[in-house]
Amino acid sequence: MSPSPGAGRTTVETAIGQAGIGVSGAPRRDAGRSPASRFFLGLLGLLGVLVLVGLGIWQLERRVWKLDLIARVDQRIHAPVVDAPGPGAWDGMTAASSEYSHVRLAGRFLGGANTLVQAVTELGGGYWVLTPMRTDSGFVVLVNRGFIPQERKAEFERESGGFPSPAVIDGLLRMSEPGGGFLRSNDAAANRWYSRDVAAIATARGLSDVAPYFVDAGASGDWPRGGLTVVTFRNSHLVYALTWFTLAAMLAAALAAPMIGRRRRQGPAR
Repeated sequence: MSPSPGAGRTTVETAIGQAGIGVSGAPRRDAGRSPASRFFLGLLGLLGVLVLVGLGIWQLERRVWKLDLIARVDQRIHAPVVDAPGPGAWDGMTAASSEYSHVRLAGRFLGGANTLVQAVTELGGGYWVLTPMRTDSGFVVLVNRGFIPQERKAEFERESGGFPSPAVIDGLLRMSEPGGGFLRSNDAAANRWYSRDVAAIATARGLSDVAPYFVDAGASGDWPRGGLTVVTFRNSHLVYALTWFTLAAMLAAALAAPMIGRRRRQGPAR
C-alpha cells in the first residue's frame, strides 16, 4: 500500500516539532529553557553590559588624565630653566608637581661604574647611561647622559664615569622608576637594570645624599645620545571609550531582542 498524500507532511511536521523548530522554520530559542536559566543568562548579560560601560567610563577618565599630562609637559619643557631642586624640596615632590621640569645642574661627575639601564628608543634597542653627579650644592643627582646602542655596552661599562672638569647639565627632571620593567625586576646583584630606580641604584653604588629624581640630559651629538625623552603621548582613549560603549549597546540589544520577540508572540494570544 502506498502512503496517503498527507502522511509524509504530517510525519515531517511532527519531527520538526520534536526538534524544537516551528513549522515556519524559525527555531524556538527558548524551548527547553526554564525561567531560572533565562534569568541567570540575563543576569550574566547585564553584568557584561555594566562591565563594558565601566570600561568606557574608565577610558574617558584616562582621557582627562592624558590631556592634563600633555598640557603639563608642554608647559614645563618650554618654561625657563631653573636650578634642580635641593634637599629642602624633596619631601613634597611628586610626578604631578615636578616631573618634566626644565632644570640645570652644575657640578662634577663621580668616578665609579656607570649604570646601564635597558631601553628601547627611536634609535632602536640599547641602554640609558646613568652617571652620578655631585652638584656644587653638595647633593648627588643621577644624570641620564643619554642612549647608547647595544654594541657599545662594553665600552660604557668600562668607563669610570668620572671626569676631571666640572660640567653643567640642562635637562628634564624625571621621577624615579622603582621596581623594574614589564615582567622584569631589577637585579642589582647581577647588575641588570630594567628601570631607572634611583634608590636601588644609589644603594648598589654606595651613594648618599641622592635626590629622589634623575635628570635626562639634553640633546647631544655623540654617544651617549641625549635629548631622547619622550614628550609626546598617544591619546586614543576616546576611541577606546566609544568602542566599549558600542559593545555595551550591542550586548544590551542582544539581551533585549528575545524579550521583545516573546512579547510579540504572546500579544495576539491575549
